[in-house]
Amino acid sequence: MSWLFFSVATALLWGTAELFYKKGALPNEKYSHLKICVWVGVVMGAHAIFTLLTQDIGYNPMNLLIYLPVSLFYIISMAFSYFGMRFLEESISDPIENTAGVICTLLFVIFLKEEISPLTWVAIGIITVGVLGVSFLENRGETTRKKTYGKKLAIVAFCMPFVYALLDAFGTFLDDAFFLVEDIADAPFVDVTEETIEAVANTSYELTFALFALGLFIFMKSKKVKFGPVPQHKDKILAAVFETAGQFTYVYALGGVDAIAAPILSSVCVVSLLLSRIFLKEKLNWKTYVFITIVIVGILLMAVAEEL
Repeated sequence: MSWLFFSVATALLWGTAELFYKKGALPNEKYSHLKICVWVGVVMGAHAIFTLLTQDIGYNPMNLLIYLPVSLFYIISMAFSYFGMRFLEESISDPIENTAGVICTLLFVIFLKEEISPLTWVAIGIITVGVLGVSFLENRGETTRKKTYGKKLAIVAFCMPFVYALLDAFGTFLDDAFFLVEDIADAPFVDVTEETIEAVANTSYELTFALFALGLFIFMKSKKVKFGPVPQHKDKILAAVFETAGQFTYVYALGGVDAIAAPILSSVCVVSLLLSRIFLKEKLNWKTYVFITIVIVGILLMAVAEEL
């Protein structure tokens, strides 16, 4: 039952990462979202190097280029997410971002003509109602965001979780449809086996993130952006550590009973919601909480439906 432990650990680690992402995404720090990207790249790059030094995965550097489209979808989606966190409550952004699974499912239906169960369609309908409800309350002025940041920035910030969900869904779609396929002969990677393909993909992603972070660091230095001492970045660093640790446990969680592991892994937004309420003291309008709950119920139901 170790997979159950790793499933719960993954949800807790990623939920905690969201908490520290929010703490590190300061609204009055212009480049805080880019600084988070830099620290995530540093930690992921370190983990990639550790993997290459301790595991015999026969890594071919060509795989970094082959996997680049998927890596960029994931990385850019996270950058947009960090920007939105500067102005948006985590209690709102995380449930919306977790609708990426719905979009990914629809992409499989549209492009690969896959059939999905009636229960999945019900879950999609529930999630849609929840998201529309949150959007309606947001645009009707139920929050103080427009008064605090201005109408334009408030709208842009609210769009960021949706942009994340869309980009992340395309990354997952490409991943599942063309890279992490059951028949290793159909995978575009070079020099991989069934045992190493996931490690190769993850290492390629982490190395790409490290290079992306280096590019952002050079860009900010050219803008004469001050980073300050490392202790000032403790929330950003902790977010990166929890994110990377969650990736590690996620691989082992996948070895469990899908119908049980899937809803646990999909409960990241529940963990994030609770931690945001406890530690960030976020308090939303009760109507918003109702629609967020509807979104979360739909996400958990979809996770179960997809694995039955």
